[in-house]
This record gives sequence, C-alpha cells and structure tokens, in this order.
Amino acid sequence: MMNEKQHAVIIYTEVERKIDLYYKLQKIATHHELMITPESVKTARAEFTLNQVLDVSYKPFSSEAGILYLHTNQGVFPFNIHSNPQTFIDTFRSLK
Repeated sequence: MMNEKQHAVIIYTEVERKIDLYYKLQKIATHHELMITPESVKTARAEFTLNQVLDVSYKPFSSEAGILYLHTNQGVFPFNIHSNPQTFIDTFRSLK
C-alpha cells in the first residue's frame, strides 16, 4: 500500500533575460520547487494531476547540470536542474 505522505521535491532554475536601461543584458536566475505528491506534480507556474503526466525523463549535460522533462498531455515542459533527479523519477514511477 502506498504511503499518503510519499512525495519528492527537486529544485529547478529559471533564467529570465532582460535589457536594462543602459542596453545591457541582465540574466536573473530564480530557483523554484518541482514537487510530486500522490495526487499531482506542482511547479511554480502550473499543477498537473498524475493522470495528466505521461512520463518524466532526464538529459544530463555535465556532472552537475541537466534538463528534467515533464511529459504531459499538454506538452513537454523542461526544467533546468543541478542535482540528481533519480529519487524524483523513481517516486513518479512508483506513483503511476
């Protein structure tokens, strides 16, 4: 039987690019939580029920960084992460 408190959290980074008053490119990085619970997957901008999430995959770029892809019935959403996502992926697959 599944534990109702079972969840996983991973931190992802969003980078916003802006041109300042002096026409210099400013890169503003913000960190957010991507959380999976027995009912849903929550991001800073959206929430998906587990029925809407088809799969989760990961593409590493270096030993410290990669992109976690959330495959949903609304499209694929990429998340820049800097930690190992294996616990997050395993939690998702155990809940599906």
